[in-house]
Amino acid sequence: MPARVRPHPKFPDVYQANLPEIGVRLATKNLTPGRNVYGEKLVIHKQLEYRVWDAFRSKLAAAILNGITYVPIKANQMVLYLGAASGTTPSHISDIVGTGGHVYCVEFASRSIRDLINNVCLHRLNMTPFVEDARLPEKYAVFIPKQVDVIYCDVAQPEQAKLLADNADKLLKKDGWIILAVKASSIDVTKDPTTIFKQEAGILKKRGFSIKEMINLAPYDKAHAMIIGQK
Repeated sequence: MPARVRPHPKFPDVYQANLPEIGVRLATKNLTPGRNVYGEKLVIHKQLEYRVWDAFRSKLAAAILNGITYVPIKANQMVLYLGAASGTTPSHISDIVGTGGHVYCVEFASRSIRDLINNVCLHRLNMTPFVEDARLPEKYAVFIPKQVDVIYCDVAQPEQAKLLADNADKLLKKDGWIILAVKASSIDVTKDPTTIFKQEAGILKKRGFSIKEMINLAPYDKAHAMIIGQK
């Protein structure tokens, strides 16, 4: 039986692929047909190709499967991605925003940025990599032509919320959205993760954001949460 793909009932440009012997998995429409990014399965449905979106490899996919209400990333948007690593989640965001949108990727680790550029950005014209420290937005802000619709932050830094807010001050448009993947162990291994999640949400509130939602990412990511907010 061939794979069947249908639109996600809540989120535009996100799909549900029913795979034989595996079941239903999230997917995005492949912007670069014939190429995958991290070994994900490619499926064809009605002459269109989709990439299966692995929730154990992508915190955004994990948040969707855990029932998050808000996914503010849509077609034609400009997204700033802090901590892009080798491009797993950024590539799916690239699929979602499509050729009318753009994903600006900030990554500092040399091995990750090499994989991001060679395996992903070279083949996707709607992605731009920056080899920079996300704590210093002034270094790359000059190369982003206008303020972005969404900032997605997934960095293993002690001050994750502050880092995101500092970037938003320079680069996020009015009424724009933020998505923060909080890694509790990078902030304080001695504290309960739930306490850390609330602490980071509190920092964002003090910086002027309205927190729309906070969701735990277990079992896909231990001691992680996703915070969604709006400027």
